Amino acid sequence: MPQAAAIDLFSLSVSEKIQLVEDLWDSIAVHPEEVKLSPQIKADLDERLKDLELHPENASSWDDVRARLWQAL
Repeated sequence: MPQAAAIDLFSLSVSEKIQLVEDLWDSIAVHPEEVKLSPQIKADLDERLKDLELHPENASSWDDVRARLWQAL
């Protein structure tokens, strides 16, 4: 794993913090098998997936969600 440089989180702008969170999430998503879910969280995700399958018209793409979040800032 590459060595990360130390970052003063309090000196980052909001947009830099959001980018950092995105980068962290992307690094976690590379190995989804390592993410352990509690039974309650798994049940909640299964319910959300079922709702998505029944009502795909209510879904938003990640690009749309990200654009709305950036616009809100």
